[in-house]
Amino acid sequence: MDEMYMRRCLQLASCGMQEARPNPMVGAVIVARGRVIGEGYHVRCGEAHAEVNAFASVAPNDEHLLSEATIYVSLEPCAHQGRTPPCANLIVRKGVRRVVVGCVDPFAKVQGRGIAILREAGIDVTTGVLEKECMWLNRRFFTFHQHQRPYIILKWAQTADGFLDDHGKALPISSPFTKMLVHQLRSECDVILVGRVTEEREHPRLNVRLWSGRDPVKRVLCHDYGIEEVLAECRDKQWLSLLVEGGRRTLSSFIEAGLWDEIRVETAGMVVGDGTPAPSLPGNAFPHSREWWDDRTVEWFCKSGIK
Repeated sequence: MDEMYMRRCLQLASCGMQEARPNPMVGAVIVARGRVIGEGYHVRCGEAHAEVNAFASVAPNDEHLLSEATIYVSLEPCAHQGRTPPCANLIVRKGVRRVVVGCVDPFAKVQGRGIAILREAGIDVTTGVLEKECMWLNRRFFTFHQHQRPYIILKWAQTADGFLDDHGKALPISSPFTKMLVHQLRSECDVILVGRVTEEREHPRLNVRLWSGRDPVKRVLCHDYGIEEVLAECRDKQWLSLLVEGGRRTLSSFIEAGLWDEIRVETAGMVVGDGTPAPSLPGNAFPHSREWWDDRTVEWFCKSGIK
């Protein structure tokens, strides 16, 4: 039963993908007598958190049930005063009987403090319900705060014989549909990066014109703006995720430095015979998923142990 309601929390949390950044995505569900009496998610950075919205959604006729209710939250309730008051204190004031938490918040100002506040108030707290799923949802947020760098996604499209282009000339590899999926991915990232050669040859727009959402910030890797400068700017401006769409040299530089978290490879059925070879997958790339669209294979890889 706990897992069922936590899955609903994850569904709600994912609705904040576009606007919650740089805050984490969080969903909350309040249950009493086997019935959901309130639910909410963190809609937008700077606005009410998931727990606040969940309590606000409880009908006046159901408020008397809070004393026997369980609130499910995909991420540990915050314990610090930021733009909004601490959610752990709100839960205590509402007098709920039990709290179920998906995963602990790695943010330095929380890190178990929210759970401690709840337990000190005598509330029964269960942690680790669908923990891996909850952590995966906010992998960008966790990576940023644990490693002080953005979550890095490498992306390229290649021919069936492993080339990025046709004898050095640009080649449309994605179909209209898989190109739309790329734009969806862009809408979920804060920054998009290409190399100097790609910028000079193709002048890519790198926006999300085929999907809804905000455009990522465009950056070009060059001698004066290298990988370290990219990571420093992301850290300073709280950009949680970086999508690298450059050519072989740019992509390989991140692979060789071990600076990647996911890799997306689209392979079309066409054969060109010669061209710029696609980068080689690193040895610790773990297959995560595979889809087939329009005679093309889209494969996702992640580092072993983070799935």
